[in-house]
This record gives sequence, C-alpha cells and structure tokens, in this order.
Amino acid sequence: MRETRADTALSTMFAVGLHLLLLLLLFVGLKWSHPVTPDAAAGAAVEADLVDPNALPASMQRALAATAPATPSQPQPVEPPPPQPLPSPVPDAAQTVPQPLAQEALPVPDQRDQERVDREALSAELRAREQDEKQRQQQIDLTRRQQQQQAEQQQQLARQSLEEQIRKIREARRQASHEADLAEQKLKQIADVRQRAAQSSQATADSNASPPPGNNGVDAGLLARYRAALGDAIQRNWIRPDSVPLGRPCKLQIRQLPGGEVIDVQVLEPCPYDDLGKRSLEAAVLKAQPLPYAGFESVFSRTLDLKFQPEEH
Repeated sequence: MRETRADTALSTMFAVGLHLLLLLLLFVGLKWSHPVTPDAAAGAAVEADLVDPNALPASMQRALAATAPATPSQPQPVEPPPPQPLPSPVPDAAQTVPQPLAQEALPVPDQRDQERVDREALSAELRAREQDEKQRQQQIDLTRRQQQQQAEQQQQLARQSLEEQIRKIREARRQASHEADLAEQKLKQIADVRQRAAQSSQATADSNASPPPGNNGVDAGLLARYRAALGDAIQRNWIRPDSVPLGRPCKLQIRQLPGGEVIDVQVLEPCPYDDLGKRSLEAAVLKAQPLPYAGFESVFSRTLDLKFQPEEH
C-alpha cells in the first residue's frame, strides 16, 4: 500500500506529541523526590522528659540536692563515646524508577526517495513475475515440443511399418508373378515342342503329296496352319491387359528372317486396342521368337501380315 503525504504528516504529529509527553513525565519525576530518612544510631532509643525542678515535691528536691555533686573548681575532661558501627543501609521501598530517555525524532522520509523505493520494489516484483511467467512458458513450450516429437516419432514408425508391409507384399507378388511366368514358360515350351513335332510330322507328310492345282504349288492348308502356329506362339507369350477385349482382332505386320528371327513388328491400323494393348502385342511377338519355321519353309515369307485374334486361355 503506498503512503500518501497526509499519512506522513499524521505520523510526524504523533511522533512529536509522544516526545513532548515523555519530556513532561521526566520533568515531573525530577521534581518529585522522596524524603531522605536520617541514619539511626546503634542501640536502644533514649526517651527523656523535661521536668521543672521547682515543681517537684520537697522530698525529691532534698534528695536531688544530697546527690548532686559538688561543683568542681575545674571542669573534668569528658571522654568521647566509643565509635558506633554504621547502620546497615535500609533499602528504600520507594526507589525512584529511572525515566526512559526521550526517543529521538524519527526522520521524515523524503517523498521522492519514497517514490523511488516504491518504484524499485514494484519493478522488482514485476521482474519476478515476468521471470516466473517466462519459466512457466518455457516449460509449456518444452512439453509441447516433447509431445510433438513423440507424435512425429510414432507417425514415422507407423509409416515405416506400413512401407515395410507394402514392400513385403510387393516382393511376394513379384515372386509369385515370377514363379507363374516360369511355370507358364515351361508349359509353353512343352506345348511348343509338341506342336513343332506335330507340325514336322505333318510337313513331312504334306511334302510327299502333290500341291493342289491352280495355287502355284502353295498348299493352302499348310499356309493356314502356319498362320495358326504364329497366332498360337504370340498368344502364349502375350499378357493381355484388362483393357483389351476378347474376340476383337488386330492386324500385325511382321518382318522376319528364315528360322523365325523377328526383325521388326508393327501394329497396323485400324486396331481396336489402346496404346497399352498395342505395345503388349508387339512385345509378345518379340518374346515368341524364334517364330515357327520348321516344316513351313514352303509358305515362309519375310514380310507377313497376320490377323491376330485374342482368345481366352
């Protein structure tokens, strides 16, 4: 609570009045002194009554006259009485209580000094509050950072765990796809060997027969089987996308060498397949090489237009 000028003046008046009251009490105490009791001699107290000798009876007057000593011519020396011991001091029951000294006048504080002290005290209190608030805010920030770091670590761990699971699933899928491709290739190789053996046997049988008239010596049946063999080889090596419908044909142009080695393959327009279907079909032709050749030498062509029709297998 801040002291005002009125409070300071009132305190000064109370202090001055208290000092005046103390000075008055001290003065009254000095004026009021206790009577001093004289020192008493040692021994019993002596009591005596003054009596007029003329008032005594005649008998007593005669007795006194008989006993009275003669008047000496010279006075006898009187011996001094023996010294008496000093009486012990008797404590005075009414000892004077020493009066306290007057209290020094309290200095009146300077108003400017008081305001400066108040400002410094207020500033120190504000600084202490600011320091406490700063420490509390720092603790709150530290707690928030720790919670955020923990949340980020948990999210990172969860993300890493999810990525690991996805990686394992993809690896399993790739492994399964690879195994399926290997199995499919083995089946294709077995089927190809069987087909080639059958085609070789059929070609041997056809070579012994004479070509039909009007076809320049080209066997239409052998050519049809050759195209069918090409289509089967491409079909076995083709992974059909889901966007390619079944039963819709697409025309291919194949450039090859004797023996079935493919030089180039192109999809001829119009083709109902999308770009993914066209690229997959060209890749199947390249993958199927060497194309069927043995037994089809008579109908072999370096540049061949083939109508490919996908079938479900």
